Amino acid sequence: MTTEEPPRARRRLGVGAAIVVALAALAVTVGIGILRGATAPVDEVPLAVSTTGAAVRAAALFVHVSGAVRAPGLYRLDDGARVMDGIAAAGGFADGAAKDAVNLARPLSDGEQLVVPVVGAEPPAGGGAASGAASAGDSRVNLNTADAAALDTLPRIGPALAARIVAWRDQNGRFTSVDDLLAVPGIGEKMLESLRDLVTV
Repeated sequence: MTTEEPPRARRRLGVGAAIVVALAALAVTVGIGILRGATAPVDEVPLAVSTTGAAVRAAALFVHVSGAVRAPGLYRLDDGARVMDGIAAAGGFADGAAKDAVNLARPLSDGEQLVVPVVGAEPPAGGGAASGAASAGDSRVNLNTADAAALDTLPRIGPALAARIVAWRDQNGRFTSVDDLLAVPGIGEKMLESLRDLVTV
């Protein structure tokens, strides 16, 4: 002899089954979202592992690469990146690029615009020119773009002091004014005054 379940019990069973189905669908949706997020490029500064094993934000540079490159644009590069890294991120040299006018070994600084000139053009101001000159008609040395060799051409600046200027820039970012040279070890007020009209930022 069989007995039928009361209508109320059947309703509860139906509601319970609907809830289970809804939760399963939600779990699948969340799982798909997690998988997509794991494979999509993340637009954040990557994490690095410190010496203590803790995850920390890796330093990054934002550099605007323009001129004779295959894919001009704004690129995020690792701290310590050089001109060759910026050009590689932009797809490499374009046809007609004046490759010899660019110092590939020069360190990049945050917020810099790296301009790759075309053959026959004047070296760009504040960009990737090997000389680091401020502009085509300006013989001043740009403290933010000049390499150690260009800085060494300044009076009273030898190879050691030029290396210290580059090291200060690498550690502290761009020079915001010529007076920032006072923060470089070995440069005092008198030397700053002798350099003031010869350098720019």
